[in-house]
Amino acid sequence: MRKLLLLSCSALFLWSCQNNAQTKQFASTTKNTVMNTQTKTETIYQFKVNDLYGKQFDFSSLKGKKILVVNTASECGLTPQYKDLEAIYEKYKDKNFVIVGFPANNFGAQEPGSNDQIAKFCKMNYGVTFPMMSKISVKGNDQHEVYQFLTQKSRNGLQDSQVEWNFQKYLLNEKGELVKVLSPRVLPTDPEIVDWINGKS
Repeated sequence: MRKLLLLSCSALFLWSCQNNAQTKQFASTTKNTVMNTQTKTETIYQFKVNDLYGKQFDFSSLKGKKILVVNTASECGLTPQYKDLEAIYEKYKDKNFVIVGFPANNFGAQEPGSNDQIAKFCKMNYGVTFPMMSKISVKGNDQHEVYQFLTQKSRNGLQDSQVEWNFQKYLLNEKGELVKVLSPRVLPTDPEIVDWINGKS
C-alpha cells in the first residue's frame, strides 16, 4: 500500500511538472504572438488610388523608392512650393525618389477646382510632372484611407500626427514605411529633405 502511494505521488509530481512546463511554453508562445501583432505595421504599398486623370495608381509600383507625399492646394500662400517640389523631383527622380501629390480642399477652401482644373493649373503654372492624385480629404470624418495610414501610429508604426495645413510632407523609405513628418512650411528644397533623399540623414 505504501509503495502504491509512493508511485502515485511520483506520477502526480511528474504530471504536474510536465503540465507546468506546457503552460509556460503556451504562455511564452502567446506573449510572442501578441508582441508580433502589436509591432506589425502597415506600408503604403497596400493602397491603390486614382490620379487626376482617373487612372488607377498603385503604390506598390513604387517599391524600392523613397516617397514624399504632400497635400496640395492651388490658392494657398504656400502654393509656390509646387516649383520647388518639381525641381527636386526632376533632380532626383532617376535616383529612386518620387513625389506624390494629393490636392485637398480642407484648409481655407483653397483647392476649390475639379481634378481637370487642378491638372491644368499645375501644368500651366508650375510644369508639374510628378504624380498627382485626384482630390481627396486629408482630415476629418471623410479622411482618405491613405491619410488615415499616414496620421495614425497604430497603422504607420511611427507617430500620430495631424495635417496642419496645405503642403505638409510625409517621407517614406524604400520599404514603404513612414519615417518622418514635416511641417507645411518646411520647403521641399530644405537640407532636411535633400539630405534624406541622398541618404545623409
